[in-house]
Amino acid sequence: MAQEQIGTVTHYYDKLSVAIIKLDKELVPGTNVQIKGNTTDEKLTVEEMQFDHKPIEKGAAGQEVGIKVPGKVRDGDKVLMAEE
Repeated sequence: MAQEQIGTVTHYYDKLSVAIIKLDKELVPGTNVQIKGNTTDEKLTVEEMQFDHKPIEKGAAGQEVGIKVPGKVRDGDKVLMAEE
């Protein structure tokens, strides 16, 4: 079964380890996600999301949110629901 895509990385701030993600679907803290690309494969639990430098409780489809990531990700990487 294919993983459900919930967004795409549009920017990565390496000094902050923050990825900006354009959401295709709603995202809430506590969600397990996987960021995949040609050279990227990161699994993480979304601890906190920010919009316009302020914490938010959920991100809506079409919104761009920032999340902390454990490793380097790249523009264009896909954000997927993590497999159990």
